[in-house]
Order: sequence, then structure tokens, then C-alpha cells
Amino acid sequence: MTGASVLIVDDEPIAVENLAHILRREGYRTLSASSGEEAVETLAANEFDLVLTDLRMKGMDGLAVLAESKRLWPDTEVVVMTGHATVTTAVEAMRLGACHYLTKPYGLEEVRATVAEAMDKRRLRQEVARLSRQVADLGATPLIIGESPAVQALRDNIHHIAPTDSTVLILGETGTGKELVARAIHESSSRNAKRFLAINCGAFNEDLLANELFGHEKGAFSGALALKKGLMEVAGDGTIFLDEIGEMSLTMQVRLLRVLQERKFFRVGGTQEIDVTARILAATNKNLRAEVDLGLFRADLYYRLNVITLRVPPLSERRQDIPILAGYFISKYSPGVGKKLEGVSAEAVRLLMAYDYPGNIRELENIVQRAVIMATGRLIEPADLPQDLRGDAPSLVKHAAPEMITLEELERRHIEAVLEHCEGNRTKAAEVLGIDRVSLWRKLKRYGMAE
Repeated sequence: MTGASVLIVDDEPIAVENLAHILRREGYRTLSASSGEEAVETLAANEFDLVLTDLRMKGMDGLAVLAESKRLWPDTEVVVMTGHATVTTAVEAMRLGACHYLTKPYGLEEVRATVAEAMDKRRLRQEVARLSRQVADLGATPLIIGESPAVQALRDNIHHIAPTDSTVLILGETGTGKELVARAIHESSSRNAKRFLAINCGAFNEDLLANELFGHEKGAFSGALALKKGLMEVAGDGTIFLDEIGEMSLTMQVRLLRVLQERKFFRVGGTQEIDVTARILAATNKNLRAEVDLGLFRADLYYRLNVITLRVPPLSERRQDIPILAGYFISKYSPGVGKKLEGVSAEAVRLLMAYDYPGNIRELENIVQRAVIMATGRLIEPADLPQDLRGDAPSLVKHAAPEMITLEELERRHIEAVLEHCEGNRTKAAEVLGIDRVSLWRKLKRYGMAE
């Protein structure tokens, strides 16, 4: 810590002068006090990185200076100097918070080493404090990675929304991290010690979704051999996250609307109402306003969900975060394959920044995970990236020609292109598209491609 400040306390002027000369040559800023009383006055007005104090002085001794320094500035390191070192005085100095002690006469190298060690300890303490403040400022959102204005605004919104009990509708394209945002809201709220339960509404048919959310009574249907509690009940005072809520059937939408209005529900086959105390968060990659206009989503449920809306930006709106995210994914996946990668080469970064990412962050994560496996050097190079990013193969995304086509037609063509690329493997195609296999099947059925 060159430039750090040191207070030298000693009633022998020669000793003070010698120490000050040594430390100034090392780049430290020094101030001196010729007595314990003067040292305490100086400390009352100034914070120092280090205090070097003699043990035996007339009036207030070094242990008293040490104790007062720790009272005023707990993070300031203190080294006690003495020509009469004993085990008792050393133990007492350490008990009061001294980080070290020097025995007179001391050598030049001993002083340098002791001061350097104290400064390292001070620097480490400051870094820990800085990181702790950073984590506290971020609340539960340290994994919402990025420094772009869009991400900073998202963090700010989460910070304001989290303490309330309002229903939140999280909007965003597939792969943008909507569940991560929901978890951040939960962890930043007063419910963070309770359960966070997530369910993908597009992964279940109507009957199974009702069973998962509301549970059933024993004997409610064939095979219902025992009572089962649903997520609405199990969550208690925690948080329930309803992902892909735009895939929910109209019948289920009616049941969910009642939960939001009345905060009550019935188990399947039940006759007794059960209170809902959990906070409900929902997410979709659909335009629910348009779905309402098409009659595919209930207007009253839409307005109930749309109390507070959070939009998660696509990766195309936060390109400056791509290198940061890539670095995070490298640190996440490198240990698992026994590698110590240092980052991404400049050319590889250029390719990553130029790509469109229809699958958003989820796609970037998959790309970096593959690159970590393929890398042979210290850095991820262009050769470690998929051909589509390198530009030496046809792009997976077939952009529409200037002809004007509907979004549905564009989606159909894109799914067709992905299936072709994956040689008809629907599991792989779903992974590339960033959706689950059931959602892919629904889309294929809608477009007459399910056979």
C-alpha cells in the first residue's frame, strides 16, 4: 500500500526520525507523536492505515495508545515496539488487537517486512469490507450479471419491488433469465427465509397443472390413494413462480384468477377452502396484451397479473455485457473440466459480440460451455466457437427475405431451420430454442409439424 499513512509514536526523537526516514523511502506518508497523549489527540482527528507505537513512554503507554486506536479506528493496524519484550506484554498487546510487535533494536529489513505485513492485512480487511458492502448493495441480485444501463435499471427495479407483496409479471424473450429475476425478487424480500417454488405452466396439461398447483384429496380420482398438497399450499408464506403463464388454458386461468382475487382455493376433489398466503410471481415470453385481443388469455387475469411489470432485456439490448457474462460462464464451467482458462481472445470476443443470440443468455451459456470443453490453450479462441459464430458455415438462423411475413410464419421457419440443423432431434432442437420439449411439441402441433 504505497502512499499509505503511518503514525509513529515514540518519546525518543532519534527513534522517530529513523523510522520516518525508513518508511518515507518505502513510499509511506508519516506523521509523528512524542507521547501517548499527543498520539490520542492526533488519532481523534485523523485515521491512519498503521500506528507504530513504543510500549514504554512517560504518561500514557503504548498499550493505552493501542486500545484507544482500536476504539477510534477498529480497522487501523497497530504494531507495538519495545526494548523490553516479554511473553506477558506480547500476549497483552495481541489481546488488545496489535497485529505484530517489534523488539528494539530492530533491523531495517525487519521493519520493512513487519510494516508490509501489516499493510497487507489492512488491505485484505478493506477488500473484504468492500465486497461485503457490494453484496449488501446488490441484495439478492449478484447473479444478475452485467453493467449495461438496462441491467442496472433492472436491478434498481428489483430493489424497489422486492419489499412489497404485489404480484409481479416478468416479461422477456426465451433465455433472458426470467426465473433468475423472480428468485432475486424473492431473496430480496422479507419472505427470503421461506420457500421459493417454480413451475412451468407449459410443461403440464390442464389436469396435471391443477393437481400440481392445488393438490388433491384422497380418492379424488382413480389413483389418488392419499391426500396431496399442491404448490399453493406447500409454499406457505414463501413465493410461487408461474413460468410460461401464457401457456395456461382458459379454464386454469379462471381458477388462478380466483386465487389472486380471493386468496383461496380448493384442492381437486375438496370441499374446504384453503387460504393462500404466498406471493405470486408470473412470467411469459408472449405478448399477453395481444393474446387477450385474440381471446387466448383472459383480460381480467391479465389486469390482475399486470400490477407491476418487469421487462428483462434481451441480450441484443445489452451487448456490452457479453464479455462479462462470458467470463462468468468460463469461471463456472472451467473447474468441472479441469482447466484454468484465463478468458477469451480479442478475436473470439469480437465474434461473440457480433452474434444475434436468438436464445439470449441461455444460448451464450451453452456456447461458452462448449468452448470451455474445446479449448486447448489459456484463452478461448475463434476455433473453439461454433461454426455459426465463425461465419464459415451457413447461419443457423435463416433471416427472412425482404418479403413481409407474420411473426408466426417467422417462428415456424425458424423452428423448421433448427430441426433441420438438429437432424430432426426434437430434444436437441428444444435446447437450441431455449424451450422445453413439451412447449416445442405444442408449437409443432400448432404449425402442423407434429407428425
